[in-house]
Amino acid sequence: METLLQKIAALKILVIGDLILDHYIWGEASHISPEAPVPVIDADHDSYTAGGAANVALNVRALGASAELCGIVGDDDSGQRLRNILAERQVLIDDGFVSPGKRTILKTRIIAGQQQLCRLDRESARENYQLDINAKKDLIADKVRAVDAVIISDYAKGVVSGPLIELVQEAAKRSKTLVAYDPKPKGNVPFDGVDILKPNRSESFELAGIKAEHHDDYPAAEICESIWQRHHPRYLIISLGAKGMLHSERGKVISRIPTYAREVFDVTGAGDTVMASLATAMAAGAPIEGAVHLANAAAGVVVAQVGAAVAHPKEVIEYAASHG
Repeated sequence: METLLQKIAALKILVIGDLILDHYIWGEASHISPEAPVPVIDADHDSYTAGGAANVALNVRALGASAELCGIVGDDDSGQRLRNILAERQVLIDDGFVSPGKRTILKTRIIAGQQQLCRLDRESARENYQLDINAKKDLIADKVRAVDAVIISDYAKGVVSGPLIELVQEAAKRSKTLVAYDPKPKGNVPFDGVDILKPNRSESFELAGIKAEHHDDYPAAEICESIWQRHHPRYLIISLGAKGMLHSERGKVISRIPTYAREVFDVTGAGDTVMASLATAMAAGAPIEGAVHLANAAAGVVVAQVGAAVAHPKEVIEYAASHG
């Protein structure tokens, strides 16, 4: 794993998707409000980090690879704060993706102790975050051809579309660039033939067109076959939470990998960590089994922390050694 992480440090990764600013209000629950049966939080401090596709880029950078972002960010206070966070972590974002007058997506979570009490979302309608493919076609294609892998991180906010995925795949084919997609089926984005497709458990049911409530156990064979028939991914990796990950190829279940995690405080952003780890490892030449084990260890690091977190190489190596 150490050798793989060294190879990752030489990579350039492009992340395309919905950019979000995550805001945390930290405090303790002091008493129940006399106005309503809700806790009163004694707020201690605020913190901010990059969310959505921006968190994927932070995870790529934490693993040691170079990272660049394509998405929509406003020129408002939240957008400036997000760009400052990215600059501090040496994650690039082209000025061409800063959109004057648009509202940067902001998610505020209130945390009491280690418990998330609620989340407040501030965002505009999906159409406000759509990329102008015609205007950005050459810019995006040039960036795709200049990197080792592209991660498309879809949070169903509007950036990711069928034409965008087609543009990325066309450019990637010419340069033999790996394309990984973390989907949000509710966005109804058409796609086919990506190198890595990484849904979570509930998303896999949606991608397969199977109703989850009709199954007491996870119907792995049926889901993998249906997703293959619909979307033809080269590798399908399904995150199953506490039950680890499932690896499928050509509609067949290849293996199940138990989770490394022993302590789980917060799964916020864990999917981003898995996606970043899978794509960078594969781009570095790792076999899919090795990439999945790296992703599993990295996820174990971040879920043991509260809030969106990243996994650094030393942490991943130590975690895999002690929990693998």
